This record gives sequence, structure tokens and C-alpha cells, in this order.
Amino acid sequence: MKKAKNKLFLIGPMGAGKTSVGRSLAKQLKFDFYDTDEQIEKKTGVNLHWVFDLEGMGGYRQRELNVIDDLSSLSNIVLSTGGGCVETKGVRDILSERGIVIYMEVSLETQLARLKRDKRRPVLQGENPQEVLIKLWEEREPFYEDIADYTVVTDHRSVRDVCSDILNWLKHI
Repeated sequence: MKKAKNKLFLIGPMGAGKTSVGRSLAKQLKFDFYDTDEQIEKKTGVNLHWVFDLEGMGGYRQRELNVIDDLSSLSNIVLSTGGGCVETKGVRDILSERGIVIYMEVSLETQLARLKRDKRRPVLQGENPQEVLIKLWEEREPFYEDIADYTVVTDHRSVRDVCSDILNWLKHI
């Protein structure tokens, strides 16, 4: 089955650069850009901390599934997903079936450097963010690999370079 080239879904761990690269890719392709976390906040009218506090991870994952289901039906989009969206089988199925999935791979060291001052991500607010990131990587990496149509490493690379790699790959599929 040939996949729609007008629907690009960016997956990968937090700190991989999905939102930055997604915005740039969308601009270059003249597509609309969406970020699942931003859309959840927009729909609920509250920040993600509130969603987690009131509804827990289960409530958040259901909201995420609904947003991805809605947005993935649009054409000419680049969608930046939350790092854990791949934990939900329904999300993996939707992304795989409806467009091109690009896995943005990043090392633990780069993640830690990029996220050290980030206060928006509830899962990193504990005592040992490195331990959390390792655990999340172990849980999610197989899912990223499984549904990815293309993998791009973002360590020590500019948004422009990563976008260039993705655009060059898209020309050849």
C-alpha cells in the first residue's frame, strides 16, 4: 500500500526536536502544522499539568488518541506527536495507516541537555529525570522502530539539516 505523502507524522522521545522540525517542514512544504500537546491544551483550555492532575495518564492518552484521530484525517499536514503516543496501539495503527511516520531519534545525552530547564513536561519533574528518560526509552523504542517509515538522528544537528534529510528522503519514495 502506497502511503499518502501529504501526511507526515513525527514520532520520537521528548527533546528530539519534533516540534521545531515539524514547524520548519510544514513551512517548507506549505502544509499545516499541528502539535498534539498544543491541540490538547487548546481543546481543554488548560495546560497539560491540569489534564494529568485531573484525569491521570489514562485520561491524557484518550485525549491524545482523539486528537491524533481527528488531525490525521486532514491532508497536507505535519503532525508532531507526544513522545508516549506510541504506547497506545490505536495511535500506532492510525499513524501507520494514514501517512508517513518519521522517527526522530535522539541520544539520552542530547535529550538531557535539551530538556534540563523544561518545566512543562510532567514526567520530568521528579528527582531523577535521567532515570525517567532511560525507562521511557526502553518502553517506547520498539514502538518507534516498528511503525517508522524513516528514521532521522537529530543529535548535534540543526533543524535545517534534519529537515533537509527528511525532504531528500521524501523525494525518493
